[in-house]
Amino acid sequence: MEMRPFGRLISVETARRRLLRAVSPIDRVESVPIETAFDRVVATEVRAPRAVPEFARTTWDGYALRSADTVRARRESPVALTVVGEVFAEQAYPRAVRPGEAVAIATGGAVPRGCDSVVIFEEVTRRGRHVEVPRPVRAGDRISPPGHDFPSGARLARRGEVLSAVSVGTIAACGIPRVRVFARPVVAIVPNGNELLVPGEQGAPGRIYESNNASVSAVVAAAGGIPRPVRPVPDDPRAIERALRAALRSADLVLATGGSSVGERDHLPRVLPRLGPLLFHGIAVRAGKPTLAARVGSKVVIGMPGHPTSCLANMFWLGLPVLHRLARRPGVGFTEGTAVLGRDAVAPTPGFSTVVPLRFVRGRAYSTFRGSSVHTSLAGATAFALLPPGKRRVPAGARLRVFHLDPPLGPAVPAGNG
Repeated sequence: MEMRPFGRLISVETARRRLLRAVSPIDRVESVPIETAFDRVVATEVRAPRAVPEFARTTWDGYALRSADTVRARRESPVALTVVGEVFAEQAYPRAVRPGEAVAIATGGAVPRGCDSVVIFEEVTRRGRHVEVPRPVRAGDRISPPGHDFPSGARLARRGEVLSAVSVGTIAACGIPRVRVFARPVVAIVPNGNELLVPGEQGAPGRIYESNNASVSAVVAAAGGIPRPVRPVPDDPRAIERALRAALRSADLVLATGGSSVGERDHLPRVLPRLGPLLFHGIAVRAGKPTLAARVGSKVVIGMPGHPTSCLANMFWLGLPVLHRLARRPGVGFTEGTAVLGRDAVAPTPGFSTVVPLRFVRGRAYSTFRGSSVHTSLAGATAFALLPPGKRRVPAGARLRVFHLDPPLGPAVPAGNG
């Protein structure tokens, strides 16, 4: 079995920096219905074409009236107003209201001309065609004036902003049916290995089910991309090269999993230089040392380790920042903080950075790592630490620098929360 040595390993900071320089943010723009625009990145600033509301409207069910008519109203001597009509939310009263008159009005209804306030049903007494008002009503009470929500020309979304549920509702409220957003980047995922089976296929001795497609796809989707996983490719350099070239034709980024190390059947180190110049091969990190990348024109191919924990851990600290840059999403996919280490100590590695997946129990951090080929090494992990090279163990009770995965990969962490 032939083995080749790694060349000079680069640091995690250098690997991330080279990839971020090589990746170009997506520049394709598309117009989407506002109902499907949630979580998309705005490509063109959105401004309100009209004020909202465009007319004075009531914020309560009640009676629209002239506040001047109620100046002398008292509980012991209420003012009686004549109810001359009613207005529902979709209606407009046809004439101006005269002194001594009131109009029944539903929430959201257009306030009739002549009226400057609304009194709610619970505060008055209805007697036939009249309503008795027991206290003075202030001008403007329970009325939302034109432009109260936002005026015409108000900026509703900035370029580069990720649209929230509130922002899409605000845009829809002023009648804008579509919004221009950046396209979601397509990310091809190409596993390779003779031992790999697609989930659902018949098992066999020596064969394992391919799982990186599923976990890497989840990270791609969480970062705003469109995952395009393909069937496992056999350990054949020509087949791998064909699969990668095919993926590059339709994808903005290609992630290859497996075959990235220095063994006899690790073909990516020989295939990628035929596609474009290598950015690096080998990172001084555990887990995840056998990672490589190449620039292919304006695109990048990243070769990830096949071991599931190594692959997914690399997707967290290395893949997420790259995906966020590609998709033009703010941040890097995780939020820095500190946490107190729980029961067990964690050990760094001399000459290597060490990725420690972490779960939290009652505010304390616990390592979940059990081995780079063990899926459950990341079970329950919502954060990770990246220990610098060294020999000194980090003891239980020590405060540790951690990186909390952003939603939906992890729970939201309030700013400034360690």
